Amino acid sequence: MPSEEAEGTAVQIRTFAACAGLAALTLHAAHVMAQSSPSARGEAIANKYCARCHAVGETGASPMGLAPPFRELSKRYPIENLAEALAEGIVVGHPAMPRFTFEPREINALLTYISGLKNREPSDQPKTK
Repeated sequence: MPSEEAEGTAVQIRTFAACAGLAALTLHAAHVMAQSSPSARGEAIANKYCARCHAVGETGASPMGLAPPFRELSKRYPIENLAEALAEGIVVGHPAMPRFTFEPREINALLTYISGLKNREPSDQPKTK
């Protein structure tokens, strides 16, 4: 049977190893986030918070008919107005829209993604000469 001192040392070693593993995981996640582009982060935010109601990609209809597709947002609203609304908390929109408030980095990423959508042609439409 191990002594109390040996058990205490083993617990300390396991605790230290767990903390070191958690720190490594946290650093890896931060590194991955830092390496992804603002547009990729914006797309992830759109998919997480908005895709339930809005079409967030280049094509397709919104799951909720009153929710405009993201590719149309920059045509309807100046991007700087969207930034302000996201920072202050969107309280208008379609009737069932939940209130969202985003951090500046999230706003930049989301608007970068939305701005990129407005410049793309849907792949299912033929290009004109």
